[in-house]
Order: sequence, then structure tokens, then C-alpha cells
Amino acid sequence: MTTATPLSRAERRKVETRREIIAAAFDCFAENGYHATGIADIAARLGMGHGTFYRYFENKRDIVEHVITDLFDRIVGALGAENAPTAVHTLEEYRVQTERIGGVLAEILLEDPRIPRMLLLEAPGIDHDMAERVLGFNDMAAQLTATYIEHGVTQGYLRSDLDVEGTARAINGMILASILAGVANPDPAEQRRLSEAIRRVMYDGIAPR
Repeated sequence: MTTATPLSRAERRKVETRREIIAAAFDCFAENGYHATGIADIAARLGMGHGTFYRYFENKRDIVEHVITDLFDRIVGALGAENAPTAVHTLEEYRVQTERIGGVLAEILLEDPRIPRMLLLEAPGIDHDMAERVLGFNDMAAQLTATYIEHGVTQGYLRSDLDVEGTARAINGMILASILAGVANPDPAEQRRLSEAIRRVMYDGIAPR
């Protein structure tokens, strides 16, 4: 078993400064919009010079790229081990797994509501390539959800007549709606209520009768 090498003080400071720049940028984006925010606005909020900013990011688009990459990596990383598509073999295990995954995704996506707001509402309008990246992630998420459903069909705890791809996109659509609701109203109780409603649709709609 290998252990991670501890970061040096300089490396820790670099990581912390990147986080500070990201936080300041998202404050500016939230107040003024992405396109109306300049590097000068972000640097001024932190009291740093342009030169310091450019040691960490190429431009403000690079900040969004960094945040989206980190978000995607965290989501994919959360779907291993006991949360992997092939980790369960019964409907009851599937119920427990989906509840666990829902909690993890809510924690990742809603710990800072500015991030899903940027991802879903603003990032596609930055430029064509960013829009394609967001759409590509949506396709990847649908494919991943489909692997869970396909496994359930194969194991016999989900209905054998399911349109796997269509069902995956329908489930992801419900999850997307709950994320948007969480951005508008981050109340944890409301999020739990929506998550439970989604799971009931999933179980009642795709489990064998």
C-alpha cells in the first residue's frame, strides 16, 4: 500500500491560492455574470496583481475548466467500490445503493450552489467548445446510468423490457431537475424530499411487477 507524499508548505500555499482565486472568481461571476467579469475584477477582490493571477490560471475560462474538471472527477470517483454499477445484486441492495449515491452526489453538487449554477446555466454560453463539453458530460452520465440499469436487468431485479438508454436519460433528467431545484432552494429538507420522490419513481417504475 502506498501513501501520498505530504505537500510542502509552498505546495499547500499554491493549492490554497488557487482555491482563493476560484472562490473570488465565482463571487464575481455571481454578481456580474461571467462575460462582464474581467481578470482585474478577480485580482482586485483578492488584492493581488495580474501577474500573480496568471501564475495560477491562463484566463477566467481556465478557472471554469478547472472547476468543471474537478467536479467531474469527484463525481466519477464517488461511483466506485460499493457504488459501482455491478456492486449490487438485489432490488433491496439497489435501493440502498441509489440512496447512498444520491446523498454523495447532493453533497458534491450542492456544497457550493454557485458551481452547478455555472455548469448548468452559464458555462454552455461561454463558447462552443464549453457547450460541447457540458453536453458531452451529459452523454457520459447517461451512459454511466445505463450501466447500472443494464446490470439490474441482467440480474433480474429490474424489468426485462426496459429501454435502457431511454430510462437512463429519464432518470438523469429527474436528477438534473432536482439539482436545479437545489440551486434555487438549497434547503436540505426539500432536497431529501425530492430525492425520495425520484427514488420512488425509479423503484416503482422499473422494478419487476
